[in-house]
Amino acid sequence: MKIAVIGAGIGGLAVASLLANDGHEVIVYEKNDTVGGKMNEIQAESFRFDTGPSLLTMPELLEELFTCCGENLDSYLELKPLKPLCRYFYKDGTIFDNFQDLDRSLEEVQRIAPEDRTAYKEFLSYTRELYEKVSTPFLFNPLFNFTDVKNLNFADLLDIDALSTVSKRIDSYFKSPYLRQFFKRFATYNGSSPYQAPATLNVIPHVEINRGGYYVKGGIYRIAEALTNLAERKGAEIRLNSTAKAIKMEHEVVTGIVLADGTKISCDLVVSNSDAYETYLHLLPHRDVPPLKKELISQTEPSCSGFVLLLGVDRKYEQLQHHNVFFSGDYEQEFRTIFEEKLPAEDPTIYIANTSASDPEHAVKGGANLFVLVNAPYLSDNVDWRNEKTGYAGLIKHKLQNYGLEGLQDAILYEKVITPLDFYKQYRSNRGSIYGTSSNSRLATFMRPGNKARSVEGLYLVGGSTHPGGGIPLVLLSARHAYTLVKRYNT
Repeated sequence: MKIAVIGAGIGGLAVASLLANDGHEVIVYEKNDTVGGKMNEIQAESFRFDTGPSLLTMPELLEELFTCCGENLDSYLELKPLKPLCRYFYKDGTIFDNFQDLDRSLEEVQRIAPEDRTAYKEFLSYTRELYEKVSTPFLFNPLFNFTDVKNLNFADLLDIDALSTVSKRIDSYFKSPYLRQFFKRFATYNGSSPYQAPATLNVIPHVEINRGGYYVKGGIYRIAEALTNLAERKGAEIRLNSTAKAIKMEHEVVTGIVLADGTKISCDLVVSNSDAYETYLHLLPHRDVPPLKKELISQTEPSCSGFVLLLGVDRKYEQLQHHNVFFSGDYEQEFRTIFEEKLPAEDPTIYIANTSASDPEHAVKGGANLFVLVNAPYLSDNVDWRNEKTGYAGLIKHKLQNYGLEGLQDAILYEKVITPLDFYKQYRSNRGSIYGTSSNSRLATFMRPGNKARSVEGLYLVGGSTHPGGGIPLVLLSARHAYTLVKRYNT
């Protein structure tokens, strides 16, 4: 079969590799001049930055993908476990290092919150149990038809803590404000609020803490390059600067795509790695999308977006590890501002990825490359980022100086600002979101667009806006599900 893949994000590259490995004629059309989608990098003035994901979890999914294609991941990437996983800075000056090694983390807990030493172990056991209940029936399942659900243990699905919120469940375990804030952070991994998202999302700390987090030697962008090499090695073709403008249809069946320059491409199937919102509302002919589907897609709440500073500085800050989080003083107010008022937080939690801690060549000698990220609201009329970005960047740099990064402003040799508007323009993500759909309701996690369109024959979808969600592991799973469904319905 001839298959067109729209978008060379990691979902599109992964599914292209699998389909090409089966002998299909696969061409990937990417609107930008680089592969990887939101997994991107910038090199400028002797600094290198990852500009998207910064941590790899569940590396076995990458290993399985390469193995399925007859390749060895170790020949493409070098993975490095991180110790600590992350360093956390609190408003009162307290610092907490978190490790995959339970004993080392318990030493840290004993130091800052001895009253919660037992609760820490119990909570990680609870997150492990949650993972065991949701992984097979949800994460590793395409959930498309009866064959996908007939053997599920529905008792487990009824016991995934969906009736509480992330925040309430965490508060029921911990007394310490330090550990309460620490564990609530993980809901932001898929762009949700811990005060609204179901407690089911407490599965996320299990994936990082119990199973480990990794850095890829040379930068996370090496994953995108490895997937590109894999896809091309299997016979897929990748065409950059090729924007898909429309999906062609005849009698509710996909017949091809139309590029922005007017070129018409005929094919048997289309796999869209574009945002599901963009695919259904802008790429498909309006007459071929049921009104109810349009309504559901258009009303779905996006995840939050992000505000990014890339700072190349001429000094090292010894207090910084590879991953760092500077917590806000009022976490609940921060999320209320972002998700309810749809405004940037005045006192935001600030994340810094400092890959020069692991790869010194990513910065000038004696310097550091700081990828600075704060959660930001998805695009609305409430914020004009063209006018707000300079002032907000200044606020963040000022706060980092107050947190102990002395002389930061004077140390900057390179600076770039990326706003939610930039995310929308470059990736056409729904209202500038960076994690697809939010999970700020009990059923949102289970209501993401599926990996095969039901109303359009021959259309499949992958990426963070589709089932099972955002982040490297889940996007890889979306590719696996789409591949499974292609085989199921086209053999």
